[in-house]
Amino acid sequence: MNGDTSMRALLVPPGDGELIDVAGVEHLFRLTSAQTGGRFGFEEFTLGPGTVGARPHVHHAHDEFFYVLDGELTLHDGSGEVTAGPGSLLAALRGAPHGFRNAGDAPARGLCLYTPAGYEDYFRQVHAAVASGAEVDDEMLNEFRGRFNTTPHRTA
Repeated sequence: MNGDTSMRALLVPPGDGELIDVAGVEHLFRLTSAQTGGRFGFEEFTLGPGTVGARPHVHHAHDEFFYVLDGELTLHDGSGEVTAGPGSLLAALRGAPHGFRNAGDAPARGLCLYTPAGYEDYFRQVHAAVASGAEVDDEMLNEFRGRFNTTPHRTA
């Protein structure tokens, strides 16, 4: 232990955080880069039935971990799609193609963890663009993803 007493535990009460609604996905960022010194980002997300969370893509500068709480997510794991229910965990390490959607008829809820933090800025920027009248399409999303070292993954 280094004896540093300047760090304090951070309690985030239920429902608190920064809510960003992007293309039908509610992202509730419970911990952001600003709160963790860039170490870690943590969000709860909800997808309605038939909602695409993200088409297959690859992050080159951060890792993502998806944990399913309720409902089912259809996850792209780099080799195809799998259906994941509550308790399932997908680790999308840097360079690993991944994507997710809700192919079911009930809402799906999960957790997403980012390390290092900062990808929440991608969602802020997309949300701001949509609020200013931009239409969400692959071209627009790819432009914003490129700002965060993320590229589309083409499936066969």
